Amino acid sequence: MQFLDHHLQAVRDREGVRTISVPMQRAIRPFQDVVSLYRLYRVFKKEKPAIVHSVSPKAGLLSMVAAYFAGVPIRMHLFTGLIFPTKTGLSHFLLLQMDRILCAFATHIYPEGNGVRSDLIRYGVTKKPLHIIANGNITGVDTNSFTIPTEEEKNTLRTSYGIGPDDTVFLYVGRLVGDKGINELIAAFIAPEMQSKLVKLLIVGYLESKLDPLKLETIQAIETNEKIIFVGFQADVRPYYAAADCLILPSYREGFPNVLLQGGAMGLPSIVTNVNGCNEIITEGFNGTIIPVKNKDAIVAAMLDFTANGKISEVKKLEIREHISSNYSQQLVWSAVKEEYDRLIEVEKN
Repeated sequence: MQFLDHHLQAVRDREGVRTISVPMQRAIRPFQDVVSLYRLYRVFKKEKPAIVHSVSPKAGLLSMVAAYFAGVPIRMHLFTGLIFPTKTGLSHFLLLQMDRILCAFATHIYPEGNGVRSDLIRYGVTKKPLHIIANGNITGVDTNSFTIPTEEEKNTLRTSYGIGPDDTVFLYVGRLVGDKGINELIAAFIAPEMQSKLVKLLIVGYLESKLDPLKLETIQAIETNEKIIFVGFQADVRPYYAAADCLILPSYREGFPNVLLQGGAMGLPSIVTNVNGCNEIITEGFNGTIIPVKNKDAIVAAMLDFTANGKISEVKKLEIREHISSNYSQQLVWSAVKEEYDRLIEVEKN
């Protein structure tokens, strides 16, 4: 809980708002989940909000059920991605039913992108109208903070890690879990044909050892390979985007990944898998490359192709940034969310 409270306090201080902490478990924990549900109900009953807007799967389920029984009139849930399509057997069934229950208690459903919307329809998760806010994504990207770096900014971190001027740097930003394709990424990067090149793999994020842990050989390679630079979680990721030449996200599933928006705002092309969100942000041949899921050889081929073609021009960087700025800027998304809040409240009044 210290991690959660720390970030909640940061939101309170930054935004100047009152916050209330309700502990939850990410995994299914029946007893703790019932306790969290009751605590949420108590909060909603006391605070009497006009809107409850949930995002993540577990918090969404508990929040929508608690808000329903507390009499909250507008109950919004935004699906940032679906877990059950990548699962099988009982796990697939349970996760699907949980999303269906969530939707039953929500009044309004928002998929984060067109891919998530299609899956909600295809699996019959809900028959309620599905509305995508703005062009997708949950918060947009702050294009004033994420900008194309100068040569000095680019070289500062590269020099500190001993990255040479001719090295091609691939960057991964996110949780280190199996579903993010890290096992395949590391296996591809340590392949002989990659190790013979002037390349580095920069990894930013924290290792999850309980939920969907990495293979032992993957962890060992991260710890021992001299061309892999693992820096752990970083509060400010911009210096790492600045040091990179290409972002890589070989995930099994996504909703609408913020890392691609952040990297794109800084002029980075991306190698991504053909999954929801990734294939909506990245256009083959324009701002990146799209490859099959769970395919080590495809990752190798994409990285080799990028290194062979050389680093992209400043003009191309500007084009990639403009695409992100015009479609996914933070202000654009925030304004669209505010308009939706106002619209729903006005409808509720009438």
